Amino acid sequence: MALLICRKGLVMRTQDYIALEEEYGAKNYKPLDVVLTRGQGIWVWDVEENKYLDFLSSYSAINQGHCHPKIVATMIEQAKRLTLVSRAFRHDQLGLFYKEICQLTDSHKVLPMNSGAEAVESCIKAVRKWGYKTKGIAEGKAEIIVCENNFHGRTITLVGFSTEQQYRDGYSPFTPGFKIIPFGDADALEKAVTPNTVAFLVEPIQGEAGIIVPPDGYLRQVRQICDEKGIVLITDEIQTGLGRTGKLLAEEHEGVVADLTLVGKALSGGLYPVSAVLSNKEVLGVFQPGDHGSTFGGNPLACAVARTAVKVLVEEKMVENSAKMGAYFMEQLASIDSPYVKEVRGKGLMIGVELHKNAGGARRFCEKLKHKGLLCKETHENVIRFAPPLIITKEDIDWALERIGDVLRES
Repeated sequence: MALLICRKGLVMRTQDYIALEEEYGAKNYKPLDVVLTRGQGIWVWDVEENKYLDFLSSYSAINQGHCHPKIVATMIEQAKRLTLVSRAFRHDQLGLFYKEICQLTDSHKVLPMNSGAEAVESCIKAVRKWGYKTKGIAEGKAEIIVCENNFHGRTITLVGFSTEQQYRDGYSPFTPGFKIIPFGDADALEKAVTPNTVAFLVEPIQGEAGIIVPPDGYLRQVRQICDEKGIVLITDEIQTGLGRTGKLLAEEHEGVVADLTLVGKALSGGLYPVSAVLSNKEVLGVFQPGDHGSTFGGNPLACAVARTAVKVLVEEKMVENSAKMGAYFMEQLASIDSPYVKEVRGKGLMIGVELHKNAGGARRFCEKLKHKGLLCKETHENVIRFAPPLIITKEDIDWALERIGDVLRES
């Protein structure tokens, strides 16, 4: 058993690391009590060398698997050459990143940022400015329509239009200008549009809400309504994008092309914070020098890492594997005879198992799975979220299913 030793020569065990977090860290997370120290592919190891199958993928940031060797090699090589110019100067990775990501996603323009929340904030600024400068809406009147149970990030603006009370509690006053409608209801969108509406912001599948899949045809109807009403369609693909649902972008399931598409998380394969706003020419065209910026957004290291992260997704056919393995995994999950399971839903390898309310909550199932060597996480109390890296094989899924079945039947 390989235990880590601190500078004073004391052996550090799992509880020692947890105690340090509890003493010095803000308590804004409630993680499972496992202390990880390394990862490779679909597997991670804790500080006591216990091995686990990662079935969360850092909320879909590790689509390519932990420490993908090609992405790691690119990161090391670029880190030795040039890491940051703060957009005060040009660099040789930026234009190449722009071209490759735009060609891959049929976009015209791209705005690079760091976190997913920054990408969402950036698109809000862009569509408001578009509304004022292009559509002719009176200054200060622009409205953006969003959905109930949305999750777009944790900034003051973004939690301000959340319907999750805990995300909002104690943080007001909030940014005005948002209207909330039910998710999956195209008629509600049509009724909510006013002359001041500039955009509709939506997740193709709601991840944080518990893997909520809208009715078939929803995005197509939404696209048509946005076209008819002259408003911008924004798809937040930060979790659903880059292969997670069995398509490069989840909007592709319905043949939809959004005006703005937000990507992040897996855009770097989990090695570096990289996000991007992908756009048609019209919307991002409203930005002029000085209108918006980011010290780290689009830096050489981020661009090089993102280029390789996207390249391996395509070359190693991870998107196709997500579709194939996701269909198999969902079929097998649905066949588990458990008194606790209410519904299995999802697309590709973005899957939620909703439990009946009398099951005692999803967390206890996640804790039991941890003891069996499988790491996953509860969301919205009664849903177990399963989202393994897209490189997973049928043999790996069968290994996981054996343990999931045991826990769901016996807990």
